[in-house]
Amino acid sequence: MTTPTSIPANRAGTSTTRPSTIAIDGPAASGKSTIGELLALRLGYVYLDTGVMYRAVTWAALAQDIAIEDEAAVTALAERLKIDIVLPTVDDGRQYTVLADGQDVTWKIRSPEVNRAVSPVSTYPGVRAALSAQQRRIGHKGQIVMVGRDIGTVVLPDADLKIYLDATLRERARRRYRETLARGEPANYRQVLASVRLRDKIDSERAAAPLQTADDAVVVDTTLLSVEQVLDRVLALVDSWHGRCAD
Repeated sequence: MTTPTSIPANRAGTSTTRPSTIAIDGPAASGKSTIGELLALRLGYVYLDTGVMYRAVTWAALAQDIAIEDEAAVTALAERLKIDIVLPTVDDGRQYTVLADGQDVTWKIRSPEVNRAVSPVSTYPGVRAALSAQQRRIGHKGQIVMVGRDIGTVVLPDADLKIYLDATLRERARRRYRETLARGEPANYRQVLASVRLRDKIDSERAAAPLQTADDAVVVDTTLLSVEQVLDRVLALVDSWHGRCAD
């Protein structure tokens, strides 16, 4: 998707009744984070990308020399690690600031090392339980756009509006490849493609909360759409939700 050059003014006032909890799920590089952040800005809601929590646990495990394969140790780490997600504290293009036990790890959790190790961590039931509980408490406060892979099915099954963003494997790999180059990091498209394919396999086949579309989610294919087009479709869903609730 093409990133917009500007964000139009908040249109939250167009409806007095809106979905208070919005869940956005989908596979890697489907546009979840970009659309989730823009939607939250438009609505004046909190934006929470739950994937960063798993990345934070993975980063902490690597930093503390905890073997990623040691499920018990990684789970214990997830249970004691204090993770906070706050508004950006540095003007460097970040969507939010991620703190792990008070340390700013916003960009550290996007390293190639974390990319390679995060999928196994996200499959551990104990890790998912520890982080899902925190996500659920935050979500139930309302006025939130929560993004992940199991929000509509596990974390917030009672979310007011559920959206599932998708795109072809090759398009998602191209996006991830361009994102990596844009950060000034070396990247090989074939390797990125293989990484995204593997991530899809792990996410969809894991025993704990596998990636799947909630029965009541609206699926939006972003393959051929720009950011503006996807955002318009999602905003239309928010507006039409008001119409359904008014019946």
